[in-house]
Amino acid sequence: MALALFSRRALLLVRLVRMGAPLQRFDDLPKRARNEAVVVLAQSKLLRKLVPGLMHAFIFWGFIVLMPTIVLAAIYVVDREPGLPAKSPLAWLERQGWFALLVDLFCVLVLIGIATAFWIRKVQRPKRFRGSHLGEADLILGLITGIVSTLLVWHGSQIALGFNEWPADWSPVSNTLSGLLGDGQATEVLERAFVWGHVLIILSFLVYLPYSKHLHIATAAPNVFFGRTRAPGQLEPLRFEGADDELRFGAGTVEDMTWKGILDTMSCTECGRCQDVCPAYATGKKLSPKLLIMDLRDHVFAEGPKVLADASFDPSPLVPNAVTDEVVWDCVTCGACVQECPVAIEHVDHIVDLRRHLVMVESRFPAESEPMLRDIERSSNPWGKPQGERAAWADGLGVRILEPGDEPPAVLYWVGCAASFDERARQSAESTVKLLLAAGLDVGILGPRESCTGDPARRMGNEYVFQSFAEQNVATLNESGVTKIVASCPHCFNTLANEYPDFGGRYEVVHHTELLAELVRDGRLAPAASGDSITYHDSCYLARHNDVVSAPRELVAAVGQPVEMERSGKRTFCCGAGGAHMWMEERGSAINEERVREAAETGAATLAVACPFCTIMLDDGVRQTGRDLRVVDVSTLLVEALERE
Repeated sequence: MALALFSRRALLLVRLVRMGAPLQRFDDLPKRARNEAVVVLAQSKLLRKLVPGLMHAFIFWGFIVLMPTIVLAAIYVVDREPGLPAKSPLAWLERQGWFALLVDLFCVLVLIGIATAFWIRKVQRPKRFRGSHLGEADLILGLITGIVSTLLVWHGSQIALGFNEWPADWSPVSNTLSGLLGDGQATEVLERAFVWGHVLIILSFLVYLPYSKHLHIATAAPNVFFGRTRAPGQLEPLRFEGADDELRFGAGTVEDMTWKGILDTMSCTECGRCQDVCPAYATGKKLSPKLLIMDLRDHVFAEGPKVLADASFDPSPLVPNAVTDEVVWDCVTCGACVQECPVAIEHVDHIVDLRRHLVMVESRFPAESEPMLRDIERSSNPWGKPQGERAAWADGLGVRILEPGDEPPAVLYWVGCAASFDERARQSAESTVKLLLAAGLDVGILGPRESCTGDPARRMGNEYVFQSFAEQNVATLNESGVTKIVASCPHCFNTLANEYPDFGGRYEVVHHTELLAELVRDGRLAPAASGDSITYHDSCYLARHNDVVSAPRELVAAVGQPVEMERSGKRTFCCGAGGAHMWMEERGSAINEERVREAAETGAATLAVACPFCTIMLDDGVRQTGRDLRVVDVSTLLVEALERE
């Protein structure tokens, strides 16, 4: 009966996943296999938080080791002496002393893990559990305690009655428990009671599992296997060509969600690690990545079965029925949630898919972002400035502006809209060109032929506008014969390197800090370091999305005395500009002010950045908080260090 109930629910879950829109996740099998080994078996992401990680690992590893004992118990519950075939794998394993020792050891480790879990939940009570189903978690922990405890006592009663097939000395805990039991009729009754209790608890757990938050026990491993293997900052493109029934404009209802998106919702452990690192949640916004996935899961379970049962059923919109508009627009697409998630949930993809439907189908988005989208379409940049002014910053610097038919440079400098049109960001472009020319590189820029990469529009949800600019820019680059590009804007860098290949644009793309660090290492640039303390802010789209962490730090160390912020590297804290928030109003506490406070706490005099968006946002944050900090791009610091020399 228990197996039938489990199978019935499992079949529904499989049908719900298969209901989702198609998504290609069957490539790169070696990397997917590595992820299973590292993330699932080795519990690598969970162990980033050592104590909670070990707690979960003890329980997880324990059940892997104890799995054969569950099968044996199901056999022994029918017959106390089943007479297993001597050469069968189970009979052989049951006789091994080393396996008996492992069983006792991991039973104890599981119990330690459960005790630790209760301590964390009931005594420490971390904020990341807010909104999670804690009562359900307690029930699950109670069932696991029952499974492990009954196993130990059952083994102890077997030893007391002389029914053990393994050397008793190899199972110290069970052997100790056997000493508390006699070898009489009462122990025979206890042996039957505990093996039956063990099996019944397991069957109860099996029936309850697919209805509970611990469904992730079954779905986490496949979710990790089918997780993203490409660059974290790369979004899945929509296809606007094909049959009408194949077109998809984001996620409007449960039917529009991808199959991986539906599997995501079933895999959430409610651990709250995503919530713990979310800059929007940390500054009082409505968005919690954890609650976003939980709410989508509830909606999938509420409406998915109705869609499967009745083809004429009209599902309700995901926004606002599952997720509110505020939650959708609070996200800065920094990817901190995805970075921390131990089961490969892709929160940013969910957010962007919801935005795509709101923008392209319902024309529903924050009013203050409308000018940005309009300016990109009309002026090819979100600042709304004439394209003829795009290269004005380069006057007098001697950098070559490519015209159609010109010989391509060894390195094309992709300036980006911010550095082209914003006064504060412009200095980084000037400094970068000065450095590249000083190092003797053949460098050129596209000038007015360079357009917005489309990144702000794409993160805003307007995939159609993004793709039109992607195709236009790829055509320009290909016609120019460009092979190597250096970009100082991490958003442009991410788009050019990771997203343009989907549209035929395949180039060697480096960030300006990578190229400058290489030039310093090769001795082509020789800066003189000062004694000034400098703290470096990692851009989300540079460090977390593209793993560029060491190069900017090499430059900072070459020009001054580096001081690290508490949140740095791939676990950085956003400046607040991502996800098109550069052009949106912010509710509650400002993310950029929070980051500036953290930078000021280091005692550094200079806040170094490697992103024009970060330059603007953090400079605003310094002004708003009144902190005594200079916000400057690392390229400018390098120019100043060369001038000192």
